[in-house]
Amino acid sequence: MTLDHSDYVGRIGIGKIFAGKIKKGQRVALIDHNGNKTEERVVQLHTFDRLGRVEAEEVGAGDICAVVGIEKVDIGATIADIENPVALPPIKVDEPTLDMLFRINDSPFVGQDGTFVTSRQLRDRLMKELQSNVALRVKPNPDKRDEFFVSGRGLLHLSILLENMRREGYELSVGKPRVITKEIDGQTVEPIEYLVVEAPPSAIGSVMELVGNRRAECLKLENHGETSHAEFTIPARGLIGLRTRLLNATQGEAIMHHNFYDYQPIRGSIPSRVNGVMISTEMGRTTAHAMENLQERGWLFVGASEQVYEGQIVGEHCRDNDLPVNVCREKKLTNVRSATSEKTIILKPPRQLTLELALEYIEDDELVEVTPKAIRLRKALLKETDRRKFNRQEKN
Repeated sequence: MTLDHSDYVGRIGIGKIFAGKIKKGQRVALIDHNGNKTEERVVQLHTFDRLGRVEAEEVGAGDICAVVGIEKVDIGATIADIENPVALPPIKVDEPTLDMLFRINDSPFVGQDGTFVTSRQLRDRLMKELQSNVALRVKPNPDKRDEFFVSGRGLLHLSILLENMRREGYELSVGKPRVITKEIDGQTVEPIEYLVVEAPPSAIGSVMELVGNRRAECLKLENHGETSHAEFTIPARGLIGLRTRLLNATQGEAIMHHNFYDYQPIRGSIPSRVNGVMISTEMGRTTAHAMENLQERGWLFVGASEQVYEGQIVGEHCRDNDLPVNVCREKKLTNVRSATSEKTIILKPPRQLTLELALEYIEDDELVEVTPKAIRLRKALLKETDRRKFNRQEKN
């Protein structure tokens, strides 16, 4: 039994009929995963036709249907005959392994692209998602009312939620994904995933090196003709950013998938981002004159004539420190002719960051600004003086 939700009829149970028939208006017994039985009535029945649903009067064994009217239905519950209720084996939902900070968008560009920008609208949308997304957990931040800790089964699980929200017109900022650890017998443990990778034999060395740096342990390595098959156990935090690097190392020919394996003691540190970032110090429109000199200092994330604001991350620095830059600096106009005044400025194309790449890229003091039309990187504290003050407090 899986779930859906409608603003008009409430919670909807979706599942396969294993035996018998179910009719519209029939009295049924609902058996939850703890074995408790309640009497309910089926208000509507829907069968699936292509990409939509069609209302039906009766559905038989072997069909998949949606049942409306049973408000207490949940994952693992069984809808049975009221005179002979027999429960099916319950389904266990895996616990979340990653959490992220969801907060309102407080950048200078707030409200330019999206429709829903307030904390109340953000909270209502997350609560609505809980009605059908059973693996999701939402916990308000007790210190700040406009922030929420959202936990999911992995980075892809949370990325899908963010992508759906931005397409619906929501604006928000999200923090770096963090792994959820547990205490078992007085020892701190972390979630371990079972990773399977298939890649060409010529690239398997790069795969082994890449996952080995992320504390993975190889369990199996086999060659099947033109493909090598490898299986690993890897910490869940080691999967953050792995997909992109794996595809780059294998020229896009690697195939990977993973699922939850076990909780094990923390295996050690994992290398983080090496390079610093370039941070805009001004608000305005970028100029080719300013970007021409900056592209020698790293790789830019924005193009010419784009609007930026103070505190926005506009590029990756070639060194390990953050570099404040002015990408809005204009060329000084004089009446003195120069030999290089008419030269053509050639800019490298900016690096395009998708939502998943942006979530993998940021560090603890950075946020991803998600809007219907743009995905931007920014510092949590936009002003440079605030960041310096915070760093001094952290050292003390």
